[in-house]
Amino acid sequence: MKFLKDKQTRHDFVTYAMCVVAFAIVFFMQSNHMIPRMIAGQLVPITAYIVMAISLNLVVGIAGDLSLGHAGFMSVGAFSGAVFWMLAGDGMPIWLGMPLAMLIGGVMAGIFGFLIGIPVLRLRGDYLAIVTLAFGEIIKNILNSCYLGVDGSGMHFSLKDAASLKLAADGKVIINGAIGITGLHKASTFTAGILLILVTLFVILNLINSRAGRAIMSIRDNRIAAEATGINVTKYKLMAFITSAVFAGMGGVLYALNFSTLAAKKFDYNTSILVLVFVVLGGIGNIR
Repeated sequence: MKFLKDKQTRHDFVTYAMCVVAFAIVFFMQSNHMIPRMIAGQLVPITAYIVMAISLNLVVGIAGDLSLGHAGFMSVGAFSGAVFWMLAGDGMPIWLGMPLAMLIGGVMAGIFGFLIGIPVLRLRGDYLAIVTLAFGEIIKNILNSCYLGVDGSGMHFSLKDAASLKLAADGKVIINGAIGITGLHKASTFTAGILLILVTLFVILNLINSRAGRAIMSIRDNRIAAEATGINVTKYKLMAFITSAVFAGMGGVLYALNFSTLAAKKFDYNTSILVLVFVVLGGIGNIR
């Protein structure tokens, strides 16, 4: 096959094939009850963290920026997708509701990535790390203070308490402050996780191998030389940052819909550090 003659294409094809083979082996073992129940219950979170690591690698490994706020984007996507699932997703078949929830979570995380990225990406080194860390903690604290409900008259929002929502008798609290979202119907599956990993790899690998990806890597290697050749540094760094945020949000939805409750405390500083450790131990830039 002609498309396999290119070295980079062969490398990418092997990556996809390894994911499919790993899925087939684990799925076979799971179907035949060869995996302990405790480990089987962690398969979806594992796939969510893989998506997080791949997306963070685009910023840390490919763009060369140190971000410590990835859990913030994960939480934005998780809560956005979970709210959609509570309002409309339950009435849809999983094959439709899950992709829509992931799309909504990814878009919301991407919007936050854009808003945060414009001022933040003008910083470098430790300053960038500190600001992204602050973003993740701010998002967590805001979500801890959020109260969202719905009744016949529509949506109600408050930053005070659930009583301030003034819901009608038929109303329902969706986000209940620090308690978060309760009563979620689990929808995430190991198959959905593998599919999301493959989509994430496909998009990010193609971005890296594109003209934009080469520009991003040139900025990482020598920012001054890249600027001298006319490369728009802010544009390409923002592109990497937003793409990373989108997939972090989608991974957050996958993670959220694997549990019956969702609280903001799950997406704290430790989660960002954990994902960064995955990237470092996996080898920064290894998916290039």
